[in-house]
Amino acid sequence: MSLRLHSVSEKARSTRHSADTCERSSASIHVKNLRLRTLIGFNPEEKIKRQDVVINIEVDYRLSSSVLDDDVSEALNYKSITKKVIEFVENGSFLLLEKLVSDVLGICSEHPSVERARVTIDKPHALRFADSVSLSMSYVNNKSNSQ
Repeated sequence: MSLRLHSVSEKARSTRHSADTCERSSASIHVKNLRLRTLIGFNPEEKIKRQDVVINIEVDYRLSSSVLDDDVSEALNYKSITKKVIEFVENGSFLLLEKLVSDVLGICSEHPSVERARVTIDKPHALRFADSVSLSMSYVNNKSNSQ
């Protein structure tokens, strides 16, 4: 019985430490090489033929103590973010890579705990002698930095 009480005590101490640590900690989610097809470009053939894009997403967010206790209600759900990005990109039509990256960045930074986000989208086959052309944009939540 004393061994069990000791285990509970150790877990409580660990949880307290985790909660203290998380108040000043953040975590990063990375979605790497999400390959999608969309209408992108302003040349006549680009307006009718879907092209490959490769999306990389980084999202830094504040950790809450409830997340470290396995409470999913306050967790940043990378699956729902990714599904939203997929639906948006595959059903969209864009003249400029800048517009596409900006809109995807907006989706990735919607959650209130997001402190920073960065999106890079590659357009393979855009230039004949290059592997791809890519564009990156970043978002910083200034409100979260001042808290």
